[in-house]
Amino acid sequence: MSKTMRVVVPPHPLIGHWLTLLRDRDTPQALFNTAMAELGRWLTYEALRDWIPYQRVQVQTPLAATEGTVVDGSVPMLAIPLLPAGLALWDGARPVVPSAAVAHLDLSRDQAAAGLPAEIPARAGVLVFAPQITSGQGLLPLLEQLEMRGVSGARLRLITALAASPGLKALGERYEDLTIYTACIDAELDEQQRILPGFGDAEQRLYGLSQPNFVG
Repeated sequence: MSKTMRVVVPPHPLIGHWLTLLRDRDTPQALFNTAMAELGRWLTYEALRDWIPYQRVQVQTPLAATEGTVVDGSVPMLAIPLLPAGLALWDGARPVVPSAAVAHLDLSRDQAAAGLPAEIPARAGVLVFAPQITSGQGLLPLLEQLEMRGVSGARLRLITALAASPGLKALGERYEDLTIYTACIDAELDEQQRILPGFGDAEQRLYGLSQPNFVG
C-alpha cells in the first residue's frame, strides 16, 4: 500500500457495533439494512469532520449576540453511491449532506462514466459510497473518470463499510492521494475474491436475494 494514501478507521464504538451486526450471519435482512445505513451515516460524519467547508457567522440569541459556525452552502457536494448496495450507505449519509447532488453508478455494467456529470464544479467535494472494497479493480475506472474531470486528492473521499488489504494496496499504487473511510480493514481475500472474514455478499443480504422462496 502506498505510504501516502490515507485510510481512516474511526475508533467509534457505534461503528464497531454496526459492523459486528453486518458480520453476523444471523442478522436479519431488515437489521442488516439498518446497520449498513448507520455505517454510512457515522462514516460520512467522520469523513466530513476536517473537510466540510464552513464559515463563522454572527447570530442573535433571545438574550445576546454571539458567534457561530454554519456549513458553507456555496460549496457544492456530489454523492456517488455505487449501485445497488452503495445505496444503503447513502441512505444513512443523506441526512448528513442533505443538499448534495447525487449521481448513481452501476460499475457492474462497465459504464463508469455513464452516470457522472460531464463537468464537476472546480470547488465541489465528491463522496463515493461503496459497500466494500475487495480487489479494488472495480473502482479504478470510476476514479479514472473522476480524475479526467479534475476530481482527485483533497476533493475526494471514498466511504466503504469494509476494505480488504489487497484492494487498498491496488488503489494506493494508482492513487496515492486518495482518502478512504472504512469501519475495518480485513487482511485477506479468498479464491473468489471475497473478503475474509468479511460480511458476505452485501447485495444479497441487503435485498433478500439469498432467502429461500424470496418471490413468495
